[in-house]
Amino acid sequence: MVEDLTNKFKEIEILKDEPLFNYSWTKTGGKADFLAFPSSFKETEELLNYANEIKMPITVLGNASNLIVRDGGIRGLTIILTKMNAIRTEDHRVIAEAGAAYIDATKAAQKAGLTGLEFAAGIPGSVGGGVFMNAGAYGGETQYVLESATVLTPQGEIIVLDNDQLDFGYRHSSIQDYGDVVLEATFKLEPGNKPEIQSEMDHLNYLRRSKQPLEWPSCGSVFKRPKGYFAGKLIHDAGLQGYRSGGAEVSKKHAGFIINVGGATATDYLNVIKHVQETVYHDNQVHLETEVRIIGEPK
Repeated sequence: MVEDLTNKFKEIEILKDEPLFNYSWTKTGGKADFLAFPSSFKETEELLNYANEIKMPITVLGNASNLIVRDGGIRGLTIILTKMNAIRTEDHRVIAEAGAAYIDATKAAQKAGLTGLEFAAGIPGSVGGGVFMNAGAYGGETQYVLESATVLTPQGEIIVLDNDQLDFGYRHSSIQDYGDVVLEATFKLEPGNKPEIQSEMDHLNYLRRSKQPLEWPSCGSVFKRPKGYFAGKLIHDAGLQGYRSGGAEVSKKHAGFIINVGGATATDYLNVIKHVQETVYHDNQVHLETEVRIIGEPK
């Protein structure tokens, strides 16, 4: 299988038995059987179609920021889209490939004098990941500014989905339901004042730096906001800040984050998540649902 894959796609970087802790923002995760880095729609399409043809499992990642890969790793073919990172502006639109950093899309919007993406100025994920999970912050969400997304369907067809076809909800899009792969996103924005846009981006980044433990590896916000509550407050009130399993710790700076304070494994992260969920449920009868995507095999 190795020979088949590497011989067929010599123009694409493909690594065998590659540790995913080299790529995940938690600095944890087991090995991918095959890890590929396509740089175009065509290469992505060819990889997925071939993997389907030989019945190889497929996992597609953006930049692995809001993600935990279990210590047993990922079987089959894992694709990381960070080489697909082109961004351009046309009229009042920012058009970004899926592997582009969401932060870079906000910078392109500011440079073009377009407002509406400021909320994403500090979101560490990729554009594709932002569409996948309807990423948002500080009152803004992807669904409010996304005009359309170009996706590759599980059947190998490249199509364009309009905003209303994506079934956006809180940290949800139809991409999660149907297994499409985001290739590109088009954001429709409004003309704005460049200094004012930059000032708002700077302000939101200041808030993020002052409230979040950005100095440590983490997967970002771990839990979704329960209806009528704030996850961070529930965790804080339960006295869980500083709780640790191995090298994974509930941040003392922001209770909604779990940080790698040194040598953490994915299992450490999952143990902390389980303990937080059980404790908060015991205290408040509220189930904390994970926002972070958890994938891969147990060790």
